[in-house]
Amino acid sequence: MKIRVLIALALSILAAAMPLTAQQQPAAKSLYDRLGGLYPIAAVVDDFIDRVFVNATLNANPNIYKARNDVRKAGLKTHVSNLVCSATGGPCKYIGLDMKTAHKDFHITEKEWQALLVDFRASLAKFHVPTAEQKELIDIVESTKSDMVTTSVRTK
Repeated sequence: MKIRVLIALALSILAAAMPLTAQQQPAAKSLYDRLGGLYPIAAVVDDFIDRVFVNATLNANPNIYKARNDVRKAGLKTHVSNLVCSATGGPCKYIGLDMKTAHKDFHITEKEWQALLVDFRASLAKFHVPTAEQKELIDIVESTKSDMVTTSVRTK
């Protein structure tokens, strides 16, 4: 009996001293969690959409300008907030069109794409989003570029 108790005690001490396995280690926080959840994401999106709506480079594209007048800004902010929430591992469900379909008639140029990124980076900086998270967000946005940029230069 004493031997069984000693063996059980030894196994308990040994198990406690062993490092956690990968399955037992706490899961890494999602980008969504590291950004602070939906409210901080919505604040950045709100600022970003405000910038995009007045961006002269983007509004010089007649297709983008027309779309700006056809969509309600508040609805777009909600839509984009849900998209970012979903793309960063949050609980939101994005139910909109894929990026290629949603932007196919805009004929976005590289110059316009770069103007969009300037606005996005400015919004991230305004809200002091940490550098690592900014890079992850930019990578997500950049992953959509081939679906959105359809021409290098606008033809008249």
